[in-house]
Parts: sequence; structure tokens; C-alpha cells
Amino acid sequence: MAEDLILSHWHQSIEGLGIVPSEFYAAVETAITTHKVPDVALTRVKQAEGGAFSAQREYLRVRRGEYHFDICGAPFANGSFVSWWLVQEAGCARGCLSVIPVLGWMLLAFLYRETYYKIDTRLMFQGAIHSAVLEVVDALTKAKGLRALEGEERKPTIRKLLG
Repeated sequence: MAEDLILSHWHQSIEGLGIVPSEFYAAVETAITTHKVPDVALTRVKQAEGGAFSAQREYLRVRRGEYHFDICGAPFANGSFVSWWLVQEAGCARGCLSVIPVLGWMLLAFLYRETYYKIDTRLMFQGAIHSAVLEVVDALTKAKGLRALEGEERKPTIRKLLG
């Protein structure tokens, strides 16, 4: 079966900032709603910290079509950690086709090819969610009198633009 594909990622440790995950997620949900991102579903999901029997960490999941963000905000060391992962879900059809040699791969290339429109809408989705997360981080750091994130600290790592 095909696995979900991580398309981009962003993270920052912010010294001196005490984040309460549930409050952080509520603020991000409000920011996303304010941005009026179309066709999104907001849920909370649990992700294992390690293996099958490890502790679970709660993330805010923002889903739009075949993509979702998993957003984390939590205390870490003498501050907090904020991150997000943009994931393209494999889906059942894509997963089934991926295991069929040659014909399956050809069908995948035909049915799921990347178009400018698909790339543009994915990047717009990423930009809107990233902007909402940064808005919340900026508000929290300002309220605590902490240094604002600058330049490279604000930029995500994009792993894959084209199919």
C-alpha cells in the first residue's frame, strides 16, 4: 500500500512561552475560521509519541480534500514547541494502484497527475494555514513580551512541489 506523503513541515521552539495545547488549538481554529479557508474540516487526533504502546500526543488536524495538516503546540523544556506537517493522503484507490507493477503506475500517473491548479491550490492551503498558525504564535509571543519570530524562523520546509 502507498503511504501518506509528507509535503512540507514547519517547527519552532520558543523559549519562555508556555503553551497549553487545548488553548493553542482553539486559537488556531479561530484564526483558520477568520481566514475563511474553504472546505476545511477541523478535528483533534492522537499521534503516538513512539511505538505501538507509547503515550499519545494530541494534534489539531485541518483537512481539505486529499491533504491535511497536523498541527502541534506543546510545552517543551523552558518554553514551547510549535509545528505542523502538511500531508498528502494516499487514499484507498491510490494505495491499491501503487502495488500493481507497470499498469498501476501508469494509471496513477494518468489519474493523479499534478496540475498547475492542483499545486496552486495546495500552496494556497498551505499558506493560509501557516499564516493562521503564525498569527497565533505572534499574538502569544507579543502578549508575553517575547521576541517575534523572524525571517527563516517563519518559513516552512517544502519537500515536494511536483508529483
